[in-house]
Amino acid sequence: MTIRAIALLVLLYAVLFAIFGVTLGHPAAAGVTTDAIVVITGGKGRIEEGFARLSAQRGRRMLIAGADPAVTKDDLAHRLHGKRALLDCCVDLGSESVDTRSNAEEAKRWLDARGYRSLLLVTSDWHMRRADYEFRRQLGSRYEVTTDAVRTEPNLMTLFAEFNKYLLRRMAVWLDV
Repeated sequence: MTIRAIALLVLLYAVLFAIFGVTLGHPAAAGVTTDAIVVITGGKGRIEEGFARLSAQRGRRMLIAGADPAVTKDDLAHRLHGKRALLDCCVDLGSESVDTRSNAEEAKRWLDARGYRSLLLVTSDWHMRRADYEFRRQLGSRYEVTTDAVRTEPNLMTLFAEFNKYLLRRMAVWLDV
């Protein structure tokens, strides 16, 4: 009986991992606009995609959550090839957060301070499910969250690690740990 239960759990885990791997986040529909854009640092192309959305006026202001405290707007202007005016008017660098959960907490404080009620959440496709979960838990129903995943080609180890982080976080919340 124990072997059957273990086999069932392993099979369930494998099926859930396969579903996770083939249902990664997608870019937001064209034309969707929100009060704000929140970009979570840590993956290739995220900041550039956030700036593309800001340039297209899909949000009024952008928070780059989890930015290294040593990074300045001058650094970003150099990286983004001349978007200095947009950086100065409409971008805030948030350096208080260190993980996805604290990104959501930092974003909530930023949104509350500005009176925003809707946001475009930008992160990698493989990270979107956990980011969306953390943001919706933190923000609650007072905020409208639109996900906007940056397409990547994650390797199996990236997917495996992210799936386990997501699964463990869901279990921790469920167990109230």
